[in-house]
Amino acid sequence: MALSRLSSRSNGIARPFSAAFNRFISTDTTPITIETSLPFTAHLCDPPSRSVESSSQELLDFFRTMALMRRMEIAADSLYKAKLIRGFCHLYDGQEAVAIGMEAAITKKDAIITAYRDHCIFLGRGGSLHEVFSELMGRQAGCSKGKGGSMHFYKKDSSFYGGHGIVGAQVPLGCGIAFAQKYNKEEAVTFALYGDGAANQGQLFEALNISALWDLPAILVCENNHYGMGTAEWRAAKSPSYYKRGDYVPGLKVDGMDAFAVKQACKFAKDHALEKGPIILEMDTYRYHGHSMSDPGSTYRTRDEISGVRQERDPIERIKKLVLSHDLATEKELKDMEKEIRKEVDDAIAKAKDCPMPEPSELFTNVYVKGFGTESFGPDRKEVKAALP
Repeated sequence: MALSRLSSRSNGIARPFSAAFNRFISTDTTPITIETSLPFTAHLCDPPSRSVESSSQELLDFFRTMALMRRMEIAADSLYKAKLIRGFCHLYDGQEAVAIGMEAAITKKDAIITAYRDHCIFLGRGGSLHEVFSELMGRQAGCSKGKGGSMHFYKKDSSFYGGHGIVGAQVPLGCGIAFAQKYNKEEAVTFALYGDGAANQGQLFEALNISALWDLPAILVCENNHYGMGTAEWRAAKSPSYYKRGDYVPGLKVDGMDAFAVKQACKFAKDHALEKGPIILEMDTYRYHGHSMSDPGSTYRTRDEISGVRQERDPIERIKKLVLSHDLATEKELKDMEKEIRKEVDDAIAKAKDCPMPEPSELFTNVYVKGFGTESFGPDRKEVKAALP
């Protein structure tokens, strides 16, 4: 199979590989078996196999998509510093394996809901770079019409429900989506993502309790990047084994820097949730940027720590080594691919900059339900003060 014929999955993330990559690399359609970097650690369940089936197509797709995510976030950093992105902005570079591995194990019928570090999750669900940068810069073409900004990305047609700014608040909402899935007999699950900083929230345990009582197909995913804002996990949690936090609910600790470990864990969790109810996945991951763009990220951890993770555990480098070891591409071909990605990101930014801002009248849309017929009365309930559309 020629590299030029290997295009990405049909989720709209990446483009077909350039015709420049015309080396014939393989004619073997036999699945490739990848061993996860570390074993899974299980709580109240048997761990899945470390052997994960993949293919030439998937390996190259993983590399391209994660490289695209990384470049997108680095570009967002520059746009924020240029004051083209305003407000809060939380970047995902370092954690890409969670987004891409999860997406590889599920379908668009399965729902995802997350916190405010949401750009790459949106891209993984099939969102476009144009929508990402338009939303970040507050333009009409953004995924939330330029009114949500960095923390409030949505893509309802791919079952992506945000994008939430209140710490931990997305978890009860995610369990509610799982309730709807079970009620409607959809045979689908919901992944509710949260960070280690949100893991001590009371609402998380309340939602998990009712999910367990009703055997809801809810998968709680703790993206443990080891720092809740600037607080190390050991300073915030007496028990930082978040996969065990469900007590009566099974859990699995996963190397969140290994896309194939994430894929295997999410496949396992989906099967479990459909049959037996909720499960917790703890993704052991790491963010390279600070908590948000206002956090330099170096006051509570050393630069040596960050560079050490980059050198030893970087998720893209892991996939790159697999691509090279299976002779799917050369170093030069991968560099050329990265150059194409850089151009793709730059083009999307230029296009987004040309988009208009929302009209002032948009301030008043999507606030009340249309056609609801609500009326606002005065204190004596005789004089109608306003009739809402």
